[in-house]
Amino acid sequence: MHLHVPEGATPKDGPSAGITMATALLSLARGQQPSRPLAMTGELTLTGLVLPVGGIREKVIAARRAGLFEIILPEGSRGDAEELPDHIKEGLTLHFVEYLRQVVDLVFAPQPAS
Repeated sequence: MHLHVPEGATPKDGPSAGITMATALLSLARGQQPSRPLAMTGELTLTGLVLPVGGIREKVIAARRAGLFEIILPEGSRGDAEELPDHIKEGLTLHFVEYLRQVVDLVFAPQPAS
C-alpha cells in the first residue's frame, strides 16, 4: 500500500507522521491495538526505512504534555534527542529505530502482566 499526502491546504514542514500513519493502518489491518500508549515520529520510505525528522525538542515536549512518556524516534534523530536538557528527558523512555519492523515490534509487543 502506498499512501501519499500532498501538501494541499495544510501547512507542514515534512513527512514526520510516516511511521505513525503506517502503524495506524497496520493496527486496522491486524485488528490489533497498540500494546500501550506511546508517541512516535519519523519519515518512512517505501522500503520501510525510517528517516530522521526535525523538531525533536518540540515533539518530545508535546508528548510529555499529552501524558505520553514512551516515544519512538528515528535513529537518525538520536543526536537531537541527546541534546535535550535532562529535565525534558527525565522519566521518558526513548526508542530509536531504523526500520518499520522495529516500530511494529515495539508497538505490538505483548506487555508483561503487572
